[in-house]
Amino acid sequence: MPAEPALSTPPHTEPAAQPAAGPDPADFRRAMSEFATGVTVVTAIDGGEPTGFACQSFTSVSLEPPLVLFCADRRGRSWPRIRAAGRFCVNVLGEDQRDLCQRFGSSRGRKFEDLDWDVSPWGTPALRDVLLAVHAEVHDVHRAGDHDVVIGRVLAVERPEDRLDRPMIFFRSRFGVDEPEDPGALDAPDAWWAGQWGWM
Repeated sequence: MPAEPALSTPPHTEPAAQPAAGPDPADFRRAMSEFATGVTVVTAIDGGEPTGFACQSFTSVSLEPPLVLFCADRRGRSWPRIRAAGRFCVNVLGEDQRDLCQRFGSSRGRKFEDLDWDVSPWGTPALRDVLLAVHAEVHDVHRAGDHDVVIGRVLAVERPEDRLDRPMIFFRSRFGVDEPEDPGALDAPDAWWAGQWGWM
């Protein structure tokens, strides 16, 4: 009877290294401020009342079907109302619309008080004189850490033909990409801007 083959001993391996905890949130925020973004205001009508918040995390996703996304802090007050409304408008701001940034990027005051805006044919609040208005319905929502990634199916886009100015840019916790001593650059209106987005 042939002898059974000897069992080999698996080589000794060190336990896999535990993944690093990652950067400190404040350091991560400062690092990501090196990536310049546009600035938008996401709006909706819930229960007959308009709501909205400033948001820099907005991008297109797909052409067929037309999809966009934005990210919203789940602790924010406006996002639950926008989700309940089911439809929203992403208003892309021009560089001369810092007043809208301050209005929708702060928890102080009534955001739509004394503001010119219209109800679109899709039932969403469209701010006047913006570079672009993207009307969409909530298509999907994915939880991602302390934020929700919101996928919207685009219903229509509105782009005024006579708007030739530049978009608003947020870079290194400032508006604009000019040198700090240049009057074209402006510090964020309050600490919230330099801290986090999709909150209000």
